[in-house]
Amino acid sequence: MLTIIRNANVFAPEPLGLQDILIAGGRIEQIAPAVTLSGVAYEEFDAAGQIVTPGFIDKHVHVTGGGGEFGFASYAEPVRAEELLGFGTTTVVGLLGTDGVLKDLHGLYARVKALDVPMTAYMLTGSYAYPPKTLTGSVDRDIVLIDKVIGCKLAMSDDRGSFPTEAETARLLTQIRRGAMVTGKCGILHIHLGVLDTYIDIIESIVRRMPKLLPHISLTHCARDRELFIRCMDYARTGGNLDITTGGSRFTEPYLAVAIALENEVPLDRITFSTDGHGGIRHIDPITGEETYGTGPVGGNLAEIRNLVDNGVLPLGQALRLVTSTPARELKLMRKGRLVPGCDADLVVFDSALRPLAVFAKGAKVVNNFVDMD
Repeated sequence: MLTIIRNANVFAPEPLGLQDILIAGGRIEQIAPAVTLSGVAYEEFDAAGQIVTPGFIDKHVHVTGGGGEFGFASYAEPVRAEELLGFGTTTVVGLLGTDGVLKDLHGLYARVKALDVPMTAYMLTGSYAYPPKTLTGSVDRDIVLIDKVIGCKLAMSDDRGSFPTEAETARLLTQIRRGAMVTGKCGILHIHLGVLDTYIDIIESIVRRMPKLLPHISLTHCARDRELFIRCMDYARTGGNLDITTGGSRFTEPYLAVAIALENEVPLDRITFSTDGHGGIRHIDPITGEETYGTGPVGGNLAEIRNLVDNGVLPLGQALRLVTSTPARELKLMRKGRLVPGCDADLVVFDSALRPLAVFAKGAKVVNNFVDMD
């Protein structure tokens, strides 16, 4: 079925003004001030001058549910597609957390395949641990043989991790790179960063010796600690990425971390947001010292895009890059993250307050008249 979205105030993510968008076969066929068709049946959706953006990409979500650090009762529930789509997320990367035993890769793969029906979903093999757990016996085989695997997760500088050495990390990265060469996938080592004083020493050393591995390294939780953030900003200025978690621990608000990074000359196209959605979130009350444990939200990316715009840190077209075109480039999702002919028809219709009104994924309207869940 053909669909025309009429009167859309398009951010692609750069602002294009009022346009019509023609969708066919799940992809964008044309963007023009006035799209006309004759002799064929089509549906229309009138955006009525509202904002239309690419669907968001969230590259760090515990789709099977994270948690478990406070016993079996503290496990989080699996993510539902409606939750993600309701906040404008149309592409998700699922991964495991602290527990790689009860929450295993087989269950992760099944959940990713289920989410991939109404939206687009990928996964990372591995978990916190080294050597990484896999589905086929090795990380490169997982990347080559399993459609949805685009990389591997590993914890570093974290007291719950396995403390891999520089040589072990380098061997894992070269294995991932080989898988990427064969398949054309991004082949990333997505590194959960803790706050031990080793920070990113191993990564910096590897990149100095083998700069070709830099595109295959993805650091996350970069703003959970001030000193860690300083180190990650240095790394991003040399070509690395700076992923700021919007739903987990942080030393400052995520939109303020972006402002700090920009003030310190980190290029905008090296910064991304991800939610850590449905991960276990530990909180210690600064006054009472009481420790609580909850589930990370999946709506943090949208909330922080609003904060970037409302607080004058970035205009909308630039703020959107953190959750659209930049993660799409990093993950080599060439048909995601932009509204241009040939790209997948993943779109979000927002009102002027950036509240989602409708969501299209793979060209199909999957959310309509959504009520904001803030």
